[in-house]
Amino acid sequence: IYAVRDPFGFKPLCFGEVDGGYGVFSESVAIDTLNGTLIRDVKPGEVMVFTDSGFESYQLANEPHPAHCVFEFIYFARPDSVIDGKLVYKVRERIGRELAREHHVDADIVSPVPDSGITSAIGYARESGIMYLEGLMKNRYIGRTFILPGQDLRETAVRLKMNAIQDNIKGKRVVLVDDSIVRGTTSRRIIDMVRKAGASEVHARVGSPAIIAPCYLGIDMATRQELIASYKTIKEVEGLISADSLGYLSIDGLMRALECDKNDMCIGCLTGEYPVEIPGEKCRKKQTRLDDFSKAERPSQAVSPDSL
Repeated sequence: IYAVRDPFGFKPLCFGEVDGGYGVFSESVAIDTLNGTLIRDVKPGEVMVFTDSGFESYQLANEPHPAHCVFEFIYFARPDSVIDGKLVYKVRERIGRELAREHHVDADIVSPVPDSGITSAIGYARESGIMYLEGLMKNRYIGRTFILPGQDLRETAVRLKMNAIQDNIKGKRVVLVDDSIVRGTTSRRIIDMVRKAGASEVHARVGSPAIIAPCYLGIDMATRQELIASYKTIKEVEGLISADSLGYLSIDGLMRALECDKNDMCIGCLTGEYPVEIPGEKCRKKQTRLDDFSKAERPSQAVSPDSL
């Protein structure tokens, strides 16, 4: 088996020992599910070769700064995954705490948009001292809405996906915590649902900065026209989603939650500056060319499953 991670480490990749052999996985939770043992992440620019006798490592590229996809921590990964040494749950809990420090509001309850908003809502509640209480229930058989291909399909999925818990919401000032706002349609539908359940106020808090630019590296955020924050002010977005107030996490707050430098993350969708050269877009640094790659390092000593 060969396992290769791109020089920027944009997407996660790890390997572990499973049933006396090795497996390569996009998230560490898959190893846990198989009752295996996580060994480590595949490093950016590394090639791993797995055989019956063990594994070897070849470092084919050395980037001074990686560019890990920030959305893995905000949205995509499971909270119990460990990515590049960071437990996603802890990152999201810190996101909620940072959000509470930056955008406090007087309210009765903090409620998440499930599932990806749950951990950040817990962090917001802990930091603010406002009671955490679920106001929405999710139908877990409906997939993620923002990556669905059509607007009508996304809006239908929202109606099928969420239901408000009226007894928890009625008459209350609600802080509604979500992981992100992409097009704004899902947020508007959910806030309308919370209002119909009797909330006296709905304050939207978002665990990511405003998404202002497309992703060219594999996430379904294709054009600026689809991204509400790329052409609307925060006040305009607040009105369009029918929130009493709206607060996005700052980029600095996100980096504090991640406990890393922004130069080590891909935040192109948040800044419009990308870690790779894309025609018509800004590149934040000179892109590494094939000729710039370091010579492949000698392989590490083979390790056998029996030695683990």
